[in-house]
Amino acid sequence: MHVTIIGAGLGGLTLARVLHVHGIPATVFEAEASPMARMQGGMLDIHDYNGQIAVEAAGLAAEFRGLVLAGRQAMRILDQDGNLLFEKTDDGTGGRPEVQRGELRQMLLDALPEGTVRWGCKVSRARTLEDGRHEVTFGDGATVVTDLLVGADGAWSKVRPLLTAATPEYEGSAFVETYLFDVESKHPATAAAVGGGSMVAHGGSAEDGINAHRESGETVHTYVALSRSLDWFAAIDFTDPAAAADRIAAEFDGWAPELTALITDADTDPVLRPHYTLPVGLRWDRVPGVTLVGDAAHLAPPNGEGANVAMLDGAELGQALAAHPGDVEAALAEYEEAMFVRAATPVDDAVLLESLFGDDVPESLLALVRGEEG
Repeated sequence: MHVTIIGAGLGGLTLARVLHVHGIPATVFEAEASPMARMQGGMLDIHDYNGQIAVEAAGLAAEFRGLVLAGRQAMRILDQDGNLLFEKTDDGTGGRPEVQRGELRQMLLDALPEGTVRWGCKVSRARTLEDGRHEVTFGDGATVVTDLLVGADGAWSKVRPLLTAATPEYEGSAFVETYLFDVESKHPATAAAVGGGSMVAHGGSAEDGINAHRESGETVHTYVALSRSLDWFAAIDFTDPAAAADRIAAEFDGWAPELTALITDADTDPVLRPHYTLPVGLRWDRVPGVTLVGDAAHLAPPNGEGANVAMLDGAELGQALAAHPGDVEAALAEYEEAMFVRAATPVDDAVLLESLFGDDVPESLLALVRGEEG
C-alpha cells in the first residue's frame, strides 16, 4: 500500500505520520512552495478529547509538550467599555494547552522521512480512471496515478468532487485579522486588557466582537468578528490598509480605546477571512480508493475544533488502514462512518464554553450563545 495525500496541513501531516508509525509509505503533495511560504496562522488550543488523542497516535506527545506555551489558557471577557466581566487564570491543569500552529506543523514535518512532502505541487484536478485508480493533475501538467487518494486539501478541495457535488457556502460572518507587536512597551493599556491568554470583548451582540490572543513573546493576534454580507465586505478596499482599518473600527465606535487599538494601531495590514461551511451531516457513497479528512470533508465556521478534528481524522484514518492490511475498502468504510457521525454531531457551543470555564460559565456569555441581547 502507498497512500497519496493532497495537502500538507495538520490533517494530512498527521495521517502521513501515523502511517509512517505503522510502516505504511505515503507521499504528501502540497501547493505551497516551502514550509514557511506563508504565515501558518496563530495559536491553537489542542484538546484532550480529540487533538491530543491524534498527537498520541502519532507518537509525538513529548515533542508536543515541548511546544506548549504556559499561561495561554487564561481567558478574559470584557464588555465594550473594557470592564472585566469574567476572568479565568491558567494553572496548568486545563485540557486545552496552547501551541503555535506553525510550530505544530513543523513538529509533524520533522517526524516524517525526508522527501515525504513534495512542495510546489498545486493540484488542478483529480479524476477516476477506468481501472478504478485515481489520477491527480498538477498545475505544471505533471500527473500521478494512485490506488489510494486522500484529500486533505481544505475548503476548496480538488479531491472532494470525486465523492460529492457539495461546495462550501458563505456562512454569513467573517474575521478581520490584525497583529500587534511589542504590546507591553508600545500598547500597555491594550496588553493589560488582553492579559496573558485570550480575550473576548462584546457589546451585547452574539455576532460582532473583538477577540484577541497573546501569542509568543509580546505579540497579540486579533480576530475582529463581524456578521455582514459578502457585498458589505466587498465595498471595503483592503488594498488601502489604513482606510480598511478605519472602516472596520467604525463598527466599534464608542468602544474602549484599548480595544479598538487592536484594529487602528495594528502593525500588520487587516486581512479578511470570510467563513464558509459545508452542509452539516454531509455524507457520500463509498467510492473505492478515495476519501477526505479535515475541512475537505466537513468544513465548519471557526469554533476551536477545526484543527483538532482534522488531526483526529488523519490519525483515525491512518489507524484504520493499519488495522486492515490488504483490505483498504474496509478501512475507508470504518473511518468514514466514524467521521460522518462526528461531523454530524458537532460539539454544542454550551459544551465548548463549559470545557473552557468549567461549571462557572458567565451568564453574559451564555446569553450571547443563545443569541440574546445584552
